[in-house]
Amino acid sequence: MPAISYAVDSKNQRVIPLGCYLSYNEHTKSGVQKHMAESNTLSIVCEQCHTQVHIPALAHRQRAVCPVCNHTLISHRDGASEKLLAYTFSALIFLLLSLPFNFLTFKASGQKHSIDLPTGITVLIENDYLSLAIITSLATLLLPGMVLGGLLLLSLAQIQNRRPFYLPRLYKLVKALLPWSMAEIFLVGTLVSLIKITELADVSIGLSFYAFVGFSAFTALCISQFDPTRYAMWMSQGQPPQPKPLCEAQAQESIQRTWALLITACILYIPANVLPIMYTEFFGQETPNTIIGGVISLWESGSYPVAIIILVASVVVPVAKIIILAWLNFSVQREKTTSKQLRIRYYRITEAIGRWSMIDVFVVAVLVSLIQMGNTMSIYPGQAALAFCAVVFVTMIAAMTFDSRLIWQQWKQLP
Repeated sequence: MPAISYAVDSKNQRVIPLGCYLSYNEHTKSGVQKHMAESNTLSIVCEQCHTQVHIPALAHRQRAVCPVCNHTLISHRDGASEKLLAYTFSALIFLLLSLPFNFLTFKASGQKHSIDLPTGITVLIENDYLSLAIITSLATLLLPGMVLGGLLLLSLAQIQNRRPFYLPRLYKLVKALLPWSMAEIFLVGTLVSLIKITELADVSIGLSFYAFVGFSAFTALCISQFDPTRYAMWMSQGQPPQPKPLCEAQAQESIQRTWALLITACILYIPANVLPIMYTEFFGQETPNTIIGGVISLWESGSYPVAIIILVASVVVPVAKIIILAWLNFSVQREKTTSKQLRIRYYRITEAIGRWSMIDVFVVAVLVSLIQMGNTMSIYPGQAALAFCAVVFVTMIAAMTFDSRLIWQQWKQLP
């Protein structure tokens, strides 16, 4: 694809194509050209449509956007490395503070049960729910901690202008783990759990809960300050990353793998909705609860916002993601050339919201860890919990496997 030059619009603090200046007066246009002549430009190949774009030096809070697919190519914030270091250090402190103190306390029928985060994982293991314990601990504590540790080392290296041998591998590891770091989703799942059980008993929040809120907030700030493209440029001493061009064999492999993963997700989605996701035992009487059944119960009890959240996260999002990815994969397989902007927009939506379906799984993990009072009141996970978790993971991998460059390039014409 042809290279497209970009210019800086200082008034609106964004980077726009030079072609957009054709409607401006000659004075503005000459000023832009002068700015381009005086600035150091760099050439970046968009990773989502493979367009080569020439970008001038950016000012504070400016970002360059691909003129073809609107993908953010690179951004610039003054002092980003120092802010990233501060946010990462703060997030790690809050993570450590969220471990030793009480997270939640549950009181019902004269009995009391308190948990901290490590105890909650231990309760799952002791009740033979090892798979759920591993998933919860990895997604909410271990992987976020690894991401923060990696960002801490990356920001320190950039501030000190040191490039140790392990830096490229650490950078790739952080990028790979970011989608699987789900601390903020676990926090939302905990809030949903609190709303679900407040009518059954008294629930109080411990110090670790507030620390976990701080941990989630600072983790989000860390991600907002981390620009992978700019960091890759610093590691390569000014050379922006250049994704390898597609070939026909890679395109066919991407299409076939995406179909295989989507079919797997469809198969897993059946037991995830038919089987119980958890069992509630109340004075010796056990009641199974499916995903849809839980939504109906919440709606009938008047918890409309929570019912809508669970319905959207557990039903609407997975189904929509499977349908959209199937449509995208079919369109690139048939080499459709229409609606490219619409297709790339839907692809980005599926990437962004797919992981939020884990809310229901974390709701089950929190309730099972917290409510263990024998025959009086206990909650146990059902077979659907792991099936639904597998649906979320498989659809996330399917979105990663789908190569968005095929929206812009016909794969049969590739070398």
